[in-house]
Amino acid sequence: MTTAFLASIVLGLAPGTPAGTQSGTPPWVQLVPFLLLFVVMYLVMILPQQRKAKQHAQLLKTLKAGDRVVTSSGIVGVVVGLRENLVTIRSEDAKIEVLKSSIQDITERKS
Repeated sequence: MTTAFLASIVLGLAPGTPAGTQSGTPPWVQLVPFLLLFVVMYLVMILPQQRKAKQHAQLLKTLKAGDRVVTSSGIVGVVVGLRENLVTIRSEDAKIEVLKSSIQDITERKS
């Protein structure tokens, strides 16, 4: 291979294009792949996470005494009391206070 061909590959030019000339594409065209990547990342990663956070906040708002819950650490119990950011749950013979944000799921609602 010739050195001119290798230099054109290293510099990112099309083969046969002299090293001093530009390819003729507008500069904004180079931003299109980055914008598409950002849109895909937003749709795949950020949007579902925001939806999940809204659902979790709604779950915590509807939490009431008597609901059977599962915490993020895997403790299963029944809600005994609610305070501003603490939840008291009873699991078998133990009474445990956990942060409200650690409640992952409500498995059974109080009738």
